[in-house]
Amino acid sequence: MRKITLSNNKIYDGNLILVNAAYSLQSTRENELVSANTDYPDILLCRDAASALQMVLEKISAARDIVPVSGYRGPWEQTQIYNDSLKESGAEFTKKYVALPGHSEHQTGMAIDLGLYSDHIDFIRPDFPYDGICEVFRETAPSYGFVERYPAGKEKITGIAHEPWHFRYVGFPHSAIMADKNLTLEEYVEFIKNCTSEHPLTYGNIEIYYFPLGEESTEIYMLEKAVYQISGNNVDGFIVTAWRKSQ
Repeated sequence: MRKITLSNNKIYDGNLILVNAAYSLQSTRENELVSANTDYPDILLCRDAASALQMVLEKISAARDIVPVSGYRGPWEQTQIYNDSLKESGAEFTKKYVALPGHSEHQTGMAIDLGLYSDHIDFIRPDFPYDGICEVFRETAPSYGFVERYPAGKEKITGIAHEPWHFRYVGFPHSAIMADKNLTLEEYVEFIKNCTSEHPLTYGNIEIYYFPLGEESTEIYMLEKAVYQISGNNVDGFIVTAWRKSQ
C-alpha cells in the first residue's frame, strides 16, 4: 500500500468542491484558465472543463448553435455583476439568480452559462430551452463531466433559482452518477459520505469513496500503481476516485 499525505488546505481544491451560500471559494485556479471557445476568447474555463465542453459541442455538432455566455469571473467582476443586479433588478431577483461574491460557482473556473445562439442574448438569464439542440446538449453533457447545476425543484437545496443555462464541470463519472440519481452537487457531496474505502460506490471499474479531514493532515492509503484522483469537497473531507484494473 502507498500512503498519500494531503495538507488539509487541499480540501479547497478539485473538481468536486462545493461552492454556495454556505461554503465560500477558498482557492483559485486562475493559472489553469483557457478560452472556452476560440470564437469567444474572453470567456474562460479551467483547461479540463474547456476541453470537455468542446468535446460535447463537437459530439452533437452544436458549435454554431450553442454559445458560451459567461464563464470564469474574478472577484471584482462578480462584485460588479452583483451590485449592478441589485440596482437594476432589485434584491429579490438578485438573491435568486446572482451569487454573492466569493460564493459564486463562476469564480471556480468550472462553471459556464450557455445560450442558444441569437443576436441578442440575456447575460443573466440566457435562453437554453428543454428541447432541440439545447436538450441534446443537456442529455449528452454528463458523459463528459458536466451537469445542470441548478435544476427545477431543487431550489431549497441549492439556494439558487432554476437556471437551465448554468452547467458545472465535476468530472466523469461523478456527472453521470449525479444525472442518473437526480442529485445536485449539494446532495452528491452528502451522498458520497456514506461511501468508504471498504464499501465504495462503484461505477463500472471505478470506485468512489469519501475520506474525512484529519486533524493536521489527511492520510489516504492506495494500492501501489493505482490510478486515482482526489478532490476536496470544500466542506469536510476528500472524495477519492480510483480505477480498478480490469480482470
